Amino acid sequence: MQVSTHEHTPGERRRIYLMRHGSVTYFDDSGKPFLPETVPLNDAGRAQADSAGRAFFDAGIHFDKVIVSGLPRTVETAARVLAVTGQDIAPETWPELHEIRGGRLSSIPTAELRRAFTGAFEGLVEEDQRFLGGESVGEMMDRVHPAIARLRAQRDWDTALLVLHGGVNCAILSLALTGRRLFLGGLSQAAGCINALDVGDAPADWVVRFVNYVPPGPLQPGARSTTMEQLFEQYRKGRQDLA
Repeated sequence: MQVSTHEHTPGERRRIYLMRHGSVTYFDDSGKPFLPETVPLNDAGRAQADSAGRAFFDAGIHFDKVIVSGLPRTVETAARVLAVTGQDIAPETWPELHEIRGGRLSSIPTAELRRAFTGAFEGLVEEDQRFLGGESVGEMMDRVHPAIARLRAQRDWDTALLVLHGGVNCAILSLALTGRRLFLGGLSQAAGCINALDVGDAPADWVVRFVNYVPPGPLQPGARSTTMEQLFEQYRKGRQDLA
């Protein structure tokens, strides 16, 4: 059963379901990278998106607004979630919620590669920390924070689904948890995960209900390494100087 929640009562908090897209394949078997702006979901990613859809359907959750970054992996994840829940909603594309942008891997000195992969997702991250030699954490927050403020200012929704990216999700969760311009890099965002955040009318009125819920395996017994650690290991296969 689908429960409509679009009638928002002033003064009550609204709900944001914040997802990371499902799994994609960023490198081939030799460690050669694919263009990250074009990669689709892989088989695991499609199953993760479908599982998230079933979780929303089983809970009777109806979305008033769906937002994606526009990258294929977010568009496909949202489409699969909506198909499973039986909701005919046209997602809005907000390009300012694009994942943190990396630079050219080949231009990063060998000694700096591991830090370039993992540095933006370790502890309390400095704003000038760059991701893969590209965009800095501060530059990402400069576009993500205003977008979230704009979403909160809109009054046409009560329950929203945002299907975004690991780095962007960390920026949103960090803001919600601290109420400040900080970036907590250690907030894991597994592929296809769901977070739930409630927002009130006051800028600091955030309630984080849960983080990094993964419907296919909520207890995540096999998870020990981070996404960026895994990607670094995949990339190093193609770099003889890292063997």
